[in-house]
Amino acid sequence: MTRRATVAAISAVTLLLLGCSAGARTADRPAPAPTTGADAATTTTTTATELLRSGTEFVDRTSFRSDVDIAGQLTTLTHTDNVNKRADSTIAAFGRVTEIRMIDNEVYLKTELDLPGAGREWMKLDPARVPSDFALSFAPGRNDPGGSARLINAIVSARADGPHITGTIDLTRVGAGNGITVRPGPDGFPDSARHTAFSAMLDADGRLVGFSIAAADGMPSATLRYSDFGAPVDVVRPQGAVAAPDALYPQLGLSG
Repeated sequence: MTRRATVAAISAVTLLLLGCSAGARTADRPAPAPTTGADAATTTTTTATELLRSGTEFVDRTSFRSDVDIAGQLTTLTHTDNVNKRADSTIAAFGRVTEIRMIDNEVYLKTELDLPGAGREWMKLDPARVPSDFALSFAPGRNDPGGSARLINAIVSARADGPHITGTIDLTRVGAGNGITVRPGPDGFPDSARHTAFSAMLDADGRLVGFSIAAADGMPSATLRYSDFGAPVDVVRPQGAVAAPDALYPQLGLSG
């Protein structure tokens, strides 16, 4: 996979997105899990992944901030309060900014991208017409702008050393959705994508605060951070928003 192919994938998801291709690490790999036996390695991985899953339970319980950075080319900053049904996102890619606001069952979008058939004013979306992988909803387990569940489910091996968790992840299993998304290039995935190194960090309360994948094989680095737990999330309903045109919906999420 070439860098050019990866950047094209990023550009294709710059809408509801918070998604892009993550990369493999070729150096500074973490120490492998103990090799005293398959059961020991499995126990190590199971324990570490359960720590990560427990570390994301805050998503449906309190407000939080999430930041995604893809090789410095695409960044997202999102404030989410699933309990009180409020969220706002600012997505910057290649010098263009897209904003998304969610209030109860209402979803608003404004973008500087040149999208055929759509203007640059605030638009009100019909959530039912957003591609299912990128559905915007406050339903439990459905609104994590970082996509941490898909990352955790793709882990191949892991070990915890206090709050630090390291291991390998199968990027071909991450799939698409809000948060870090991984897509193959025209030639598919490199072999290394199935055993890519990752590192994660938990805070003193056991919450996931960082997940990183490094660049390799032409795929960019990706980092996810969570912070500001419990902070108020105030979202203002934009005035004068127009109904999103039919031409917008096929351009949301991943295409091609």
